[in-house]
Amino acid sequence: MPLLVLGCASFVAWFISMLAGGGSPLVLIPLINVLLGAAAIAPVITTGMLIGNTQRALFFWKDIDWQVTKWHVPGSVFGAIFGSYVFTQIHPEGLQILIGIVLLLMVAYYLIRPQKNQFSAQAWQFLPLGCLNAFVSGIIGSTGPVMNPLYLSYGLVKEPMIATKAVNVVVMHMVKLITYLSLGVLTREYLAYGILIGLSAIPANWLGKLVLQRMSNDHFQQVVFAFVALSGMLMLWQQRGLWLSW
Repeated sequence: MPLLVLGCASFVAWFISMLAGGGSPLVLIPLINVLLGAAAIAPVITTGMLIGNTQRALFFWKDIDWQVTKWHVPGSVFGAIFGSYVFTQIHPEGLQILIGIVLLLMVAYYLIRPQKNQFSAQAWQFLPLGCLNAFVSGIIGSTGPVMNPLYLSYGLVKEPMIATKAVNVVVMHMVKLITYLSLGVLTREYLAYGILIGLSAIPANWLGKLVLQRMSNDHFQQVVFAFVALSGMLMLWQQRGLWLSW
């Protein structure tokens, strides 16, 4: 029964993330926490994201922006190694609260700021921000759609955004997985659950691709920011016990 529930939830999460530019871990993290405990979240999510995003990158290979990837990968490799090590040393609950607040501030900026004055990202900025994102992801398992506004502000929408983000995420999660293995926190049970999550992505990505082709660029951006807002509120809600105690 846990395998069936996780498999069905993974399919839904991957399908939604295809239309929202990512964020499937935010649907899965609470479920994994209930089924396996908090210690399993990072290694299980990492395994699943590696498999699912590999297939997604192959789906949209021709749409990858290699200029962004060239800057993103070096920072994400360093951040993933350091964050995965820190994962074994600290309790990361407070970080989810911080990320939730950041996500909501991003949405507020997008809604309040006039379109002509919106921030325009440069390719080199993916180096430091990719490093920071990978570092936090190594600690808590995933940062959700926190990088989505950066991709949009750079000019990547729909297939180019999905493709470029997928190949960047593959590199990051591959480094994290190797680090988790070397640190002894990736057990056979966690690996099996992660593989299930990854395999559930195959039909979900195929179906999501068909729907994505019918979406306009404006509609895609609206869905992305709506999911960013939802992700921020969900992260805050998941850690409500902690910030209420403060």
